[in-house]
Amino acid sequence: MLVLLLLVSWLVSIPGVAASEPARLQVMSSSDKTLVDIPLQPGERWCLVWNHSVTGIRVEDCYRYHQRKMVLERSHQPDFAAGLGHIPGRGVQTSDGKGGYWIEHINEPVPGNRYLLRVGSMAVDHRLSHDGDIISLSALAAGERVIIRLQPDNKTS
Repeated sequence: MLVLLLLVSWLVSIPGVAASEPARLQVMSSSDKTLVDIPLQPGERWCLVWNHSVTGIRVEDCYRYHQRKMVLERSHQPDFAAGLGHIPGRGVQTSDGKGGYWIEHINEPVPGNRYLLRVGSMAVDHRLSHDGDIISLSALAAGERVIIRLQPDNKTS
């Protein structure tokens, strides 16, 4: 038994082995209430999607769970409206073939695996898209400040 415990602790100390841990994508209210809780496996992706508050166009920021980090991979911006645009040196801008563009290969870890979001009204409709499911954050918390975070999955099986 001792040999097995030593082997397990050695494996967890190897870079990359601990990176295969499941995690949870959570949206927390300002009162620390869990609004959204999505189990994730390493490599899974999700997007924060919303309608631009001035033009109404759909904007997407897409993330991946990679090596225990929330990583911004790419962003879809169908216009150069206020607050949008490509920053040279931060990813590669490519056409989406429909008049808009993707900024690919951003690959920026989100500091602290969390960020604050002031959730927009239903006209803005902030929503999470994951594995074919859409969750409207605006329906849950319009006008509120929330924390979107990646949490280690502390549940044991």
